Amino acid sequence: MERDDAQPTVAELLGAPMEVRNARDRLLITAIDLFSKHGFHAVGLDRVIAETGTTKTTFYKHFESKDDLVLKAVEARDAWEARAWSRAVRRMAGDDPRAQLLGLFDVFDLWFNDADFTGCLFINSAAEFPNPHDPVHKAAAEHKRKNRDVARDLAAAAGARDPETFADVYTMLVEGTLVLRQVHDRDDAARVARPVVEKLLDDSIPG
Repeated sequence: MERDDAQPTVAELLGAPMEVRNARDRLLITAIDLFSKHGFHAVGLDRVIAETGTTKTTFYKHFESKDDLVLKAVEARDAWEARAWSRAVRRMAGDDPRAQLLGLFDVFDLWFNDADFTGCLFINSAAEFPNPHDPVHKAAAEHKRKNRDVARDLAAAAGARDPETFADVYTMLVEGTLVLRQVHDRDDAARVARPVVEKLLDDSIPG
């Protein structure tokens, strides 16, 4: 997809992942970047420490283990995305809740075509830590549940007849779109899904 210069970049929309104030923040942001690009199990603790420019002593002042770092990285990413995606969708779609539900896919389209796209960290973490009782899996699942609830609340605000059912179907479209992009390598995934989302909105929200 050729870039439209009138559109903001992904970096402009989402902003910096997090403010780096100390060694703990540097370890977290480096870990998130490495885990996103290479996977959780493929990245060893020594690599995170080396790329951060810290020491093991410093690492263990802030984290109990690599498992603890992974969990904190997923939780930190969750906290950042909750703010960043809400802000990005509002910038693209304004304050109307119906427009925001569709606007998410416009933000997806920009993200899917960004050179730094590495996929959904939460799908990856749930897959690499498949035990539903694992704290990392639970953190990833909680992120997805919160996103589903945001969709439900937006649908209710827009006047949907059945916000709960809408949220379930909408979430299937969101997750399917992510898989189409990430697994099938389709950078047009959001554009493929958008008309289906529009029909869902038309069928679910009167007027």
